[in-house]
Formats: sequence, C-alpha cells, structure tokens
Amino acid sequence: MGTRVSGAAAVVLAAALACNGGLEPTPVCGRSFVGICGTVTFQGQEPESTQGVFIVAYPTFPQSRTDLLNNFLPRPPLESLLRPFTNPQFYAVQLPSGRYEWVLAVWLKQGAVPTPTNADTVLREAGFYRDETDPAQPGIVTVPSGARTDSIDFLIDFGNMRRVCDYFPPCPP
Repeated sequence: MGTRVSGAAAVVLAAALACNGGLEPTPVCGRSFVGICGTVTFQGQEPESTQGVFIVAYPTFPQSRTDLLNNFLPRPPLESLLRPFTNPQFYAVQLPSGRYEWVLAVWLKQGAVPTPTNADTVLREAGFYRDETDPAQPGIVTVPSGARTDSIDFLIDFGNMRRVCDYFPPCPP
C-alpha cells in the first residue's frame, strides 16, 4: 500500500511540475504590464453621438479646464473601450509608476476635438474610480515601480454623465 501511495504522489508531483502554471488562470494584467487595469460596468443607454469612451488618469486632480485637457495620462492617441459596451468589460491603461488622484472614464462626442471653449459640449465624465471609505470622492490609485495595479473597477453610467462645468463653473446656458 505504501508503494502505491508514494508512486501516486510521484505521478501527481510530476504532473504538477510539467504543467508549470499552465492550468493557472491568466492574470487580468500580464506580469510585465505597468499601469492600471480592472473592469467597468455600463449602465444607461449609449448616446447616439458617441465617438468613444476613454479611461484616463490624472497625477493631481485638475484645477482648471486647461489642466483637465492637458494633464492627463496616457497621452493621445487614446484607445477607446471596445464596442459594443457590454458588461462587465476589462480595460488596461499603460501608465508610468506613480500616484494618480483621479482615474475616470471620459465620453467624447463623435467628430469632436476638445478645447477649453467647447469642452462642455463634447466631453462628459461618465464614471470614476471611487474612494472606498467615501464613495462620493475619487479614489487614489498608486502604480508601484515597474508593476501594475489591478481591480480598479468602476461604473460607467451613460444616463448620469457630468459636464466639465460641473467641476469648473460657470455652466453655459
């Protein structure tokens, strides 16, 4: 009996070594990926004039419309989330290691080139990563040196998008 048990254990050990992780789940972000990743869930009806929805990150929360349009990462060209907007959807954004005060989904109107003067009509905040202790506030995300931060999950709500002027008044009529 002891020989059969040790023989079975040897077979199991050999099989485990042969797999070399082949049966493990694939990580959401690859091991060499540097940036953030997670899932987004969509709610509401996509506006007909949608060019895309982009995930961007700000090292510091923008203090003006100019900051909003110039201080985000990654720099253009941006990759839109895959269509159709299905639930849930994985995303990954390459970012340098560092601290990010605002990670959000930005809706862009079809055919638009955002400027400080037209931002209220062509851009919307469609959702953002929230602070776990105060969900009304943005959550801070840190990307470790040479690594990734995953599980940066949030909701994109097409029915409750916020205009730029909600953050930087006044709002045009």
